[in-house]
Amino acid sequence: MSEVQDTIELAKRRGFFWQSSSIYGGTSGFYTYGPLGTLMKRNIVQAWVNSYITIGALIVDSPVITQEEVFRASGHLERFNDLIYECPSCGSKQKLETLLKNSGSGIPKDAVQGNALIQEKSLKCPVCGSDKIRALEFNTMFALSNSKTGEGRLFLRPETAQGIFVDFPLLLKQNRDKLPLVVIQVGKGFRNEVAPRNAIIRLREFSMGEVEVFFDPNTTPFVPEKDQEEIVFVPKRSPEYRGTASGALDSGVISNPGMAYFIQKTHMLLAGMGVDKDRLRFRQHRDDELSHYSSECWDAEALLDDEWTEIVGIADRGTYDLTRHQSFSGKSMQVKVDGKEFVPRVIEPAHGIDRILMSILVHSRNISEDGYTKLSLRKEISPYKLAVFPLFKKDGLSEVAREIFSRYSKADPFCVYDEAGSIGKRYARQDEAGTPYCVTVDYQTKEDHTVTVRERDTGKQIRLAIDDLVAHPITTNPAVTSAFALP
Repeated sequence: MSEVQDTIELAKRRGFFWQSSSIYGGTSGFYTYGPLGTLMKRNIVQAWVNSYITIGALIVDSPVITQEEVFRASGHLERFNDLIYECPSCGSKQKLETLLKNSGSGIPKDAVQGNALIQEKSLKCPVCGSDKIRALEFNTMFALSNSKTGEGRLFLRPETAQGIFVDFPLLLKQNRDKLPLVVIQVGKGFRNEVAPRNAIIRLREFSMGEVEVFFDPNTTPFVPEKDQEEIVFVPKRSPEYRGTASGALDSGVISNPGMAYFIQKTHMLLAGMGVDKDRLRFRQHRDDELSHYSSECWDAEALLDDEWTEIVGIADRGTYDLTRHQSFSGKSMQVKVDGKEFVPRVIEPAHGIDRILMSILVHSRNISEDGYTKLSLRKEISPYKLAVFPLFKKDGLSEVAREIFSRYSKADPFCVYDEAGSIGKRYARQDEAGTPYCVTVDYQTKEDHTVTVRERDTGKQIRLAIDDLVAHPITTNPAVTSAFALP
């Protein structure tokens, strides 16, 4: 199996995620997060929130159900489409982009161009070989049935951004009418994907963390720091560039300081959570890829197997959204600064939480010399920080281990107790779960009140006094961090 498929099997086995309603065969594009996955996802979201709170972001939580007029103004009703092909012979449907991938063609703008390309390239259905396939435009928004109200139809939101844009005047007041204004929101989005695949990589119901940065288009409120880590850039019209974000800005690879700043911030955030920097790049959208609201976009892409997969998109939305909502609602979206009135410009880093989680799992998975699978998750991201074991379930060792677990969990609740199976199997289970430390209670514990602490990645073990263990969370305990520090 591929690395991604092996990771999906591990995720199901260890309780990170699995297909929803599997006893009924499941439905493509819907996945349930299990106990470990839910905790890991929570840690990813918290790291994301922390990253933006440090620059003064306001956090909001808007409804997932939105009235029709919002999406009419935003352009989603008219233009939030996937171009697909349909085969009348076997009934298969797929994105046309997938069929054209190896043909050397660009992405057609509409069904007319799509059908012309099908004829020009003599494309056939990859399932049954029929030459009767045709291109269609498929709107991926979920409309709620029987939802007709006085305000129009209701839709499940395909992005969280519009909930921020429509409340911009209220949020500006919360920010004391000052720019820049940074607003973040994490929540569910819904898209009727034609071909959901690879478990949580392409879903119909997914989690996203969006950031809307409102600022005066005539100022530069965000500038990348110099002398930061190297980033791989893939511009749309020039060769690959390797260098810092500030270097890419100075070299003209990136067009504006705000985009450079948020690319740098995204790179630091993803690498800090465990995305492998050697399998991470930032690719600029071609003109035929840009969304209807975007004038420039860079995707953070993670290499999964042999495919580069978008996990974050950083788009320059300009004044598109606010101007449209101003026009459709009749409510002013202008800001007055130093006697000038203008509609703010917007840069949007949009994070696919599920895809980030999957990328971290794939990049953290490795096989030890003895053939066991291990997830080398960052301590801040791992579901559990500590596991407590008795060496055997006899001679009072279980009672001592449970007492230690009870005391430790008051300092750090993200720990787990396990006494099932041999000690080797328990270590292997926790290695696959990504737990960084395991504590074993043995016969020496009863003599000198010490335990064995084992570190996941090195397998190194130390003896530690019980009181030292329970005094602080394991990941910040000086006795532990110094013992396992790299030379």
